[in-house]
Amino acid sequence: MTENTFENGPTDASGRAARDGDIEHGHVALVGAGPGDPGLLTIRGLRALEAADVIVADRLGARTVLDGLAAEGVALTAEIVDVGKLPGHHAVPQDAINELLVTLAQGGRRVVRLKGGDPYVFGRGGEELAYCRERGVDVEVVPGITSAVSVPAIAGIPLTHRGLATTFTVVTGHDQIRALGGARDHTVVLLMGVGTLANSAITLARGERGGECPVAIVEDGYGPRQRVTIGTLDTIAHQAAARGVRSPAVVVVGDVVRLSPYAPAELAASALTAPPAIDRP
Repeated sequence: MTENTFENGPTDASGRAARDGDIEHGHVALVGAGPGDPGLLTIRGLRALEAADVIVADRLGARTVLDGLAAEGVALTAEIVDVGKLPGHHAVPQDAINELLVTLAQGGRRVVRLKGGDPYVFGRGGEELAYCRERGVDVEVVPGITSAVSVPAIAGIPLTHRGLATTFTVVTGHDQIRALGGARDHTVVLLMGVGTLANSAITLARGERGGECPVAIVEDGYGPRQRVTIGTLDTIAHQAAARGVRSPAVVVVGDVVRLSPYAPAELAASALTAPPAIDRP
């Protein structure tokens, strides 16, 4: 592994030549770890990890990437602080995480806040950035690949597809879906939605989608427990209970689920008798 230095002096977390005083005053990089596969971490994110003095890591995605990098022989010298959250239990409250980032940076440390997926997609990255900047701490954001897109992709499900879906919405599987309209050509992606799956399915089935709308659950995307369960809004809660579906999982609702090679014959795209009515430009 090469050192992150230039002939003209040290560099910051993104590989740029550091200005006088950058290292002395410290800074924070909010880095998206992606869905948990170290191969999907961006090069810029890797460079930030290599340059860091401290890595403040989440549990989902982030910790898996660090373990994967170590297994591949990537030696990181940074101290690692685990602030991971378990479902229903926050090991470190968000306010404490915010304060930790500021304290470390003001102490002259180069800090990476490693967050699963993308920092700005239900990752509270915007809150952490605002907290740091309000206290005079320089912050860089390194985007990551969100599980909302990447996990359905490994199940062969595109979120948009000509003739099937023209838009998609990502929600957390809680109150947001109550006001969510649209039909089967409007793909819905539920994150953190296993615990409320039955209620979500009932709510979505009441609208234009109907109970026969296809649904896919992709468990532990890119992980050792990766598994796909496909049904309809009427059946998916029962299927999930019978199969013991567990978090982390991404739920996809809409006709794009028919494109998955895991879709049963009666739901597969080839079973469509006519294309849905979608206006095309």
